[in-house]
Amino acid sequence: METQHEQTWLSEPGSFVKMVVITGFIGGVFWSAIAYFSYYLNFIKIEPNIILEPFTVGTWRESWIGIIISIFAYGIVSMGAAFLYYGVLKKLRTMWVGATYGVVLFLIVFFILNPIFPSMKPFFKIDFNTIITCVCLYILYGVFIGYSISYEQNERTHFRDKNKEVKS
Repeated sequence: METQHEQTWLSEPGSFVKMVVITGFIGGVFWSAIAYFSYYLNFIKIEPNIILEPFTVGTWRESWIGIIISIFAYGIVSMGAAFLYYGVLKKLRTMWVGATYGVVLFLIVFFILNPIFPSMKPFFKIDFNTIITCVCLYILYGVFIGYSISYEQNERTHFRDKNKEVKS
């Protein structure tokens, strides 16, 4: 039997949008922190604070405050990626959709957005370890975002269908 809290969460209008915002932000913060960890372990050669490069000047980006600000910036950008997934792919319930979404995001960042990051080398000049690690991180990020949103969509559909049966 569902509790009153579960019924309110699943039926409350706008709560799905809140969940998408939270999922996007948490996903961006978590996976960018993992990317920083990967950078410090020398798995990737592209410093994750590259997100601040087009908008800031100075070496403060490499200090602890730059790291914290860039992690939160990834969280904010990730909310947009979560809304994109929500708008286009939320009804698809397989893990592979999220993984493919992550690969597409990787391709967008490394091929289309590459010119706005002056310190990022062109794709074919980036070392193999960096590419493989980044692809894996993007796939895991895509699965996190995709599966979270698709699962919630499935739960809401199930809840709505169940309520229709009860009312009939």
